[in-house]
Amino acid sequence: MKIVDLRTMRGPSYWSVKHTRLIVMKVDFGELAGTWSNSVSELPEQLADLFPNLGMPNPHHSAEAIKHPPLTRDQLADGEPLAYVLQHMALALQRQAGMPVYWGKSYPAHEAGMEIVVFAYREERAGRQAAEYAVELLDALCKGQSVDLKPMLAELHDIREEEYFGPSTQSIVSEAASRNIPYIQLENSNIIQLGYGVNQKRIWATTTTYTCNAGVEIAGNKNRTKAMLKNAGVPVPRGTTVYSEEGLRDAIDELGFPIVTKPLDGNHGKGATIKIQNWEDAVVGLKAAQEYSRAVIVEQYIEGADFRLLVVNGKLVAAAKRTPAAVTGNGMHTIQELIDQVNTDPRRGIGHEKVLTAIKADKHTLDILAAQQLTLDSVLLAGQTIYLKSTANISTGGTATDVTDLVDPYNVLLAERVAGTIGLDICGIDLLTDDIAVPLNETRGAVIEVNAAPGFRMHISPTEGLPRNVAAPVVDMLFPPGVPTRIPIIAVTGTNGKTTTTRLIAHMVASKGYKVGFTTTDGIYIQGVQLQKGDCTGGQSAEFVLRDPTVNYAVLETARGGMLRSGLGFHSCDIAVVTNVAADHLGLRDIYTVEEMAAVKGVLPRTVRKNGWAVLNADDDLVYQMGHKLDCRVAYFSMDENNPRILEHVEDGGVAAVYEEGYITIYKNSYKLRIDRAVEFPVTFGGRAGFNIENSLAAALAGYLAGFDKDDIKTALRTFVPSASKTPGRMNVFKYPQFEVIVDYAHNTAGITKFADFLNATEATHKVGIVSGLGDRREEDTLGFARIAGQIFDEVILRQDRDLRGKTAEELRELMTSGLQLDKPEIPITYIENELDAIDHALYTARPGSVVCIFTENISATIKKLENHQ
Repeated sequence: MKIVDLRTMRGPSYWSVKHTRLIVMKVDFGELAGTWSNSVSELPEQLADLFPNLGMPNPHHSAEAIKHPPLTRDQLADGEPLAYVLQHMALALQRQAGMPVYWGKSYPAHEAGMEIVVFAYREERAGRQAAEYAVELLDALCKGQSVDLKPMLAELHDIREEEYFGPSTQSIVSEAASRNIPYIQLENSNIIQLGYGVNQKRIWATTTTYTCNAGVEIAGNKNRTKAMLKNAGVPVPRGTTVYSEEGLRDAIDELGFPIVTKPLDGNHGKGATIKIQNWEDAVVGLKAAQEYSRAVIVEQYIEGADFRLLVVNGKLVAAAKRTPAAVTGNGMHTIQELIDQVNTDPRRGIGHEKVLTAIKADKHTLDILAAQQLTLDSVLLAGQTIYLKSTANISTGGTATDVTDLVDPYNVLLAERVAGTIGLDICGIDLLTDDIAVPLNETRGAVIEVNAAPGFRMHISPTEGLPRNVAAPVVDMLFPPGVPTRIPIIAVTGTNGKTTTTRLIAHMVASKGYKVGFTTTDGIYIQGVQLQKGDCTGGQSAEFVLRDPTVNYAVLETARGGMLRSGLGFHSCDIAVVTNVAADHLGLRDIYTVEEMAAVKGVLPRTVRKNGWAVLNADDDLVYQMGHKLDCRVAYFSMDENNPRILEHVEDGGVAAVYEEGYITIYKNSYKLRIDRAVEFPVTFGGRAGFNIENSLAAALAGYLAGFDKDDIKTALRTFVPSASKTPGRMNVFKYPQFEVIVDYAHNTAGITKFADFLNATEATHKVGIVSGLGDRREEDTLGFARIAGQIFDEVILRQDRDLRGKTAEELRELMTSGLQLDKPEIPITYIENELDAIDHALYTARPGSVVCIFTENISATIKKLENHQ
C-alpha cells in the first residue's frame, strides 16, 4: 500500500465547495485492493484499541462530530472498505493530536487497485503527515506487524503547537468569519490578513493594524510604563532597576521585604519571582530574571489576588481573576501524583491545545518547592494548598475566573485610562488587589504590569464564570459597521476563451477608474503592470491579487489545473463566468470525461454569493446545466438570438446577452439593450473571429451585471485592441509586406475548430500551419486536433514542444501525421523539431499573399522572433 499522489486543497474544490481544507490522496492498495476490514485477521480489534471509537470526542460538544460520526468497532467487524477505514484513521490521528476534524470521503480511482481518499485538516502540515501515518499504520496492521502510535501522535502534537492558530488568533479569525469577512494567513508568518485588497486589516496574535509601535515599546519597558502611570495618578508599586547584586542590596535597603524581581523586558511571567522574603532568595530571583534581561526590576510585593483587565479600543471588555498552578493535598498522594491528577482534567492539554494547559513541574517549580523544604515526592497535608508557579499565567497551568460583572466603576475607568496613557488599542492590565469590586485606591492595590498583545484564552474560555466574546470588539474596531471588508471579484473559467474574456473584463473595469488586479495564463497584473510571468491561474495567484493593498477590484482567470491542484484562492466571488467545457486535459489528475471536467469548472459558479451572478454559456449543454443547481442568480449568453433556452429564461424575467443582427445585445425581461455592433470591436477582427464575439458577449454581460452602463461597456470593447503585448498568444497578427502571421494558443479540438471558422473567413493565397501534439492528451484528442489542422491548412510544419509530457517525439510525430492525413492524405508536411527553427523556415519560405498560423508553446520567444523579423 502506498500513496501515489498527495494534494492539499486550500479553498473550494472539485471534492467540496463547503469543506475547503482538504487532503486528497490517491492510494495504490496493491494486493490489498478490494479488501474489507472484516477480512483482515484481528484488524477491527486492533483499530478499536488504537483508536477508541476512532478518536471521537464527546459528540454532545460538536455538531460536526454528530453529523459525521466516525467508525465504530461494530462497523469494522461487519466490514468496511479499506479506503473508507483509511479516511477515518487519518481523521482520528488528527483528533487525537488536538485537531478536531470529521469530514471525508473515499471512492475508487479510474485505475484498478487505486482509491481516492479525501479528508479534512485543520493544519496543513499535520494533515499531510496524518495521511502518511494512516497509510503506514494500516499497511502494517494488514501485514500483521506491530505498530507504535505514540511517536506519531507526539509528532502531530508538535506540528499543531508550531503552526496552529493560538486561541487569541483563532477567536478573532472565527469572529471575522462569522461576519463573512475573509482571511488569508500570510506565507511563512503568523500574520493574518482580514479582508481583501485595499480593505484589508492585519492581526498578529492580538496586535493589529492599529496597534501603535510606541505603545508596544512603552509596555515592553516596565520602568517607562511605571513612570508614565505614576504621573497619570495610577497606583503602582514602588521599585527600581538593578544590574548586579550590589544594586539589589541597595534596592532591598530602600524597599524592604517582601519584594518581586522580574526582567525589564520580560513577558508572560518569564523570569519573574514573587514574594521574596530573604537575601538568598533575592539573589536567586535576580539570576532568574537576568536569563531574559540584563536589567532587572525590583519592586515591593503587593498583597492581593492577581487580576487581568482587558481593554479594546478604549473600553473595558473583560476581567478575570487569575490563580497560579496549584495542588491541594489529601494526606496520601505526593505532589507529583497530585499534579498528575490535576492534569487528567479533560480541559487540560499540551500548550494551547485545550482551554487549560497541563501543569509541568519545571525547574521553577522545583525551586519554589525547595524554598519550602519540599520536593515532588513530598506528601501534603489534607487541605494544604501549594502554588507551583510564581505567576498566574494560563500558559503555565494557571486558572482563570471571569469577574467582568464585578469590576468597580473606578477600576473600569482606571483600566481605560491606563490603555490610553500607554497608547494601546488592545491592552491587558495586570493588577493586584484584595477585591476588584472595590476601588483600587481603597484596597492599597496597584497596577503591576501592562501588556501589549494580551492573550484572550482566560476570557474566551475561563475555568469558572461566563466566557466573553472579546474578539467581537476587536473586529468591531477593525471593521466598524458599514466599512467594506471585501473587494469585487469577477472570476472566469472554461476550456477556451477564458484568458481573452478575463482581459476584456479587466480592461472594462480599469476603464471605470478601478485599480484592478487580474490573473491570466501568462501572468499576474496589478494596475496594468505585469508582476509575475507564467501560468498564474491557480489559488496562489488569486491570493497574490487579494493580498495586494492597492487593488480595489479583482478579475481572476481560474483554470482546471489550479482547482485540481489546490482549490480556489477565494471562498466566494461576485460574478463567475463559464465560457465553455470541451474535451481537453482529459486523463490528467483523475479527470477522464468531459462530464467530470464540467464538474471541475462548475466549482466556480457554486462559489458565487447569493446575490451575485453566474454568467453561463447557453450554447454549451454542460455549462447550461450548471445553472440548475446554483443558489445565486443566473444569466446566460448565446450566439443564437433564437436559442430556446435564452427565450425561456428571458420570459421568466431573467437576464441574458445574445448576438443578434450583428449586435451584442442585453436582454432584460422583454427589453433589448443593444451595446454595439460586434464588428466595431477590434478583438473580433471585423466579425471574422466568432469565438471572440462569444467572449465579448460574456464580458459585456458580466460588465452589465457589475453595474456598468451601456456606454462604459461599449467604450471598453471598442478600445480593447488585441496585441502581442496586451493579449500575448491570443490572436496576435503580424503583417509583413508579402504575407501575414497569426499567433494563437489553440491547443485542443474545440479551440482549433473555432479558429478554423476564422481562418476560413480569411482571404489568403496559401495557408500554412505550425502545429504540435501534446504528450499528456488522449490519442483521440490529439488525432482530433490534427485532423482539423489538416482540413484548414494547405501546408503543415510539424514541430515538437520542449516538454513532451510522457510520450516520445517519434510517437507524437506519428500520431500527428496520422491525424493530419486523415482527410487530406496528400497534404505537404515538413517536420522541424524545434519551434523557433520551424518559425524561421515558415518566414523564409512564405509565399506572397499567404497566412502563416503558429500554434505556439513558447509565446514570449515566438513574439520576440516575429517582432525582430525584417
